[in-house]
Amino acid sequence: MSADERNVAKLARMAGQIADFFRAYPEAQAASSVAEHINKFWTPKMRAEVLAMPEPGDPLVAKARAFVRTGEK
Repeated sequence: MSADERNVAKLARMAGQIADFFRAYPEAQAASSVAEHINKFWTPKMRAEVLAMPEPGDPLVAKARAFVRTGEK
């Protein structure tokens, strides 16, 4: 596994952990909350990488990607 693949796997795991925290929220609120956390605490590079990754295994992360911003906060 290349370093890039390890990084993508790590970001997917981190996004999944964030989704786990918000999973008890109503679905629409959970997706926007996951994205809000990612937008607030992840660097622009990390956000671009999560948007570029193949479809994540976690359906909540997949929905949250629609709300993730690119570029600066």
